[in-house]
Amino acid sequence: MSRENHLSPRIIVSHINKTESVLPKGIQTDLLGISRSSLYYEPQPVSLETLTVMNGIDRIYTAHPFYGSRRIAKDLGVNRKQIQRLMREMGYEAIYPKPNLSKNTLPHPIYPYLLRGVTAEHPNHIWGTDITYIRIAKGFLYLTAYLDWFSRFVLSWKLSTTLETGFVMEAAREALVIGTPEIENSDQGVQFTSQEYINLWEENKVKISMDGRGRAMDNIFTERLWRSLKYEEVYLKEYATVLEAKENIGVYFNFYNYERKHQSNNYRTPAEIYFGKEENLV
Repeated sequence: MSRENHLSPRIIVSHINKTESVLPKGIQTDLLGISRSSLYYEPQPVSLETLTVMNGIDRIYTAHPFYGSRRIAKDLGVNRKQIQRLMREMGYEAIYPKPNLSKNTLPHPIYPYLLRGVTAEHPNHIWGTDITYIRIAKGFLYLTAYLDWFSRFVLSWKLSTTLETGFVMEAAREALVIGTPEIENSDQGVQFTSQEYINLWEENKVKISMDGRGRAMDNIFTERLWRSLKYEEVYLKEYATVLEAKENIGVYFNFYNYERKHQSNNYRTPAEIYFGKEENLV
């Protein structure tokens, strides 16, 4: 098998003609469905064996997010240190109390978790966000989304080939075009604790809430969204390219927002609840 068959989507990005293309670089990245910051990332090869392990981690973690590296390593028959390294790269950690070693070690602002005992009472009361791993045939992507907790409406989403902050900022700005929440909740990852990210919400007078480390219920609605997306869409297909992943995930989120009736919404769609209308809003 040739070396290119082992390359991650980061390699695909590097093949964009950066100097002679007719299309501006911004349009090229939009067509690929990735953040613009990813265009300048120096790619690294990822072996097929590593991707197979990462996809196994994703399946196990999605089904059992309380599993740590020890149990995942045992299930996959892989060295635990490799599992720990790959889980860090994927942005995954088991949801159980752990020592402070698991925390973001970079200096960053810490905001309290504001949602203990709080129930979303109306659209734009509480928004949640997170990042998850998305597999494709020869690599992987990261997906972020903003979810309205009251209606379960997906306000925005972005794919990226890296865990840099840019794609999270792009998704946040797109969501704020639709509405403004009273409270925005995220974890304490570096993407959500950057000063640029904090400033965006403070400028819009939004209260910032951050998950406590290892607490499974703090961002449960976003976790449920990822589970639905993966079992109803991602695991049923084999995306060949970044663009194919973007198109199919876009179709799924449109279905999720406008057609998929949620039991928690009294069998109405998220769009019907979020916009306060009974008709289909596509």
